[in-house]
Amino acid sequence: MASERITLTVPGPAGEREIGLSSPNRVLWPELGITKRELAEYVIAVGTPFLAANGRRPVSLERFPDGVGGESFFSKNPPKGAPAFVEAVTVTYNSGRRHPQLVLTEVATAVWAVQMNTMVFHPWASRTDDTDRPVELRIDLDPQPGTGFAEASAVAPAMRDVLAEAGLASWIKTSGNRSLHLFCPIEPTHEFLDVRHAVIAAARELERRMPDRVTTAWWKEERGTRIFIDFNQANRDRTMAGAYSPRALAGATVSTPITWEELPEVDPAAFTVRTIPARLDAVGDPWADFDAAPGRIDTLLDWWERDLAAGLGELPFPPEFPKMPGEPSRVQPSRARRD
Repeated sequence: MASERITLTVPGPAGEREIGLSSPNRVLWPELGITKRELAEYVIAVGTPFLAANGRRPVSLERFPDGVGGESFFSKNPPKGAPAFVEAVTVTYNSGRRHPQLVLTEVATAVWAVQMNTMVFHPWASRTDDTDRPVELRIDLDPQPGTGFAEASAVAPAMRDVLAEAGLASWIKTSGNRSLHLFCPIEPTHEFLDVRHAVIAAARELERRMPDRVTTAWWKEERGTRIFIDFNQANRDRTMAGAYSPRALAGATVSTPITWEELPEVDPAAFTVRTIPARLDAVGDPWADFDAAPGRIDTLLDWWERDLAAGLGELPFPPEFPKMPGEPSRVQPSRARRD
């Protein structure tokens, strides 16, 4: 028997496109009964702000053939048989290897990605016209065991102040889970390593001000019950769930832009595939003016140099990265002591 299939009409810059959706009644989020069709319709409903936040840049698709709870894998380049309107850009990875990576240029591409069982969209911090230079500085406030969203929310305004002192405006979103993300639009004047150093400089400054609540310690055994500022999310080819991207979690939560005024009362669990379209209708997109006034990271890089002169050097990179100049040992501290 042929599998059930429907066709969705998706508006776009080239006119309407007809996108086929197989198995539209397949349940992706079992606890809520949200189907593949409902996810595709969600992507269409939030298409304008979703594309503004995630389009025109390399994106990795996190695909779940069996929905939440099933196995998943990442897909970076368009597979064979992709529609002609699905575009790609060649990027350089940390290994030096170059490869085409998918780009979202219209909402129809995102709906096609849902047809390919994508549930989470992970955009790069750079755009297609210069994939080596980020247009965003991203801060990930990552709660550790014993802390949660409330603790991340409590330190986020202090990080906003640090970034403001460096001349950067911060925009905030929920991660769709326990974390908070601060994004600063920046001019694409520096490559990824410089932006990583800018993030580290901001993180160290906040750590000095809030040592009991914030940490830059890469090793989990050293973090304690503090909010970890995950500076390695600023690396090339390291991504976060994009704004308005669903998360593959039981509650079908969405990584959601919010205003700073909303932050004290926000419940990230309330932002879901089923609630975000109505929220956009009611309050609009808090990130609508995100790109209006990009800043520069010069002051943060001055702070980085200041900290270098004071003896604070490079921090560890993720294990899959090549060994980097000035990087400390990647051996876990407790293991190094035993050795």
